[in-house]
Amino acid sequence: MTWDKDIRFPDKKVDSSWKEGTVQKREATSPASLPAAEPHRAQETSTGSPKQPVHKTSKPFMNLLSSLGYQVLMHLGEIPNPSTRQPEINLEAAQEIINLLQDLKDKVEGNTSPEEKEVLLSLVAELQMKFAERV
Repeated sequence: MTWDKDIRFPDKKVDSSWKEGTVQKREATSPASLPAAEPHRAQETSTGSPKQPVHKTSKPFMNLLSSLGYQVLMHLGEIPNPSTRQPEINLEAAQEIINLLQDLKDKVEGNTSPEEKEVLLSLVAELQMKFAERV
């Protein structure tokens, strides 16, 4: 389909003031305007002691761990299946999810907060123990 008409808007008025605000904000936060950061060095506080970097805990990541842990417990019969309200044992599925968590632990090494790392390590260890008890 081709357009035969050339559509023009001769009375069109454009408010370009937003462009100026955006440019000013961009210039204010450009890397050149920010102080240079030293990677891999702890910042010092006013007392001279090193300040540890702050890690934010990822809520979606923690929710993922919780969900996977819940599924393993359900497959081990520790928690009843919500749809049947009966405990069901599926050791293959439990083992698959535990292996997935182990692989996930290996993949995210160094990219997690201390809290996330602790939760992941303890979750894998506890689930492996419960699996070994069930087998």
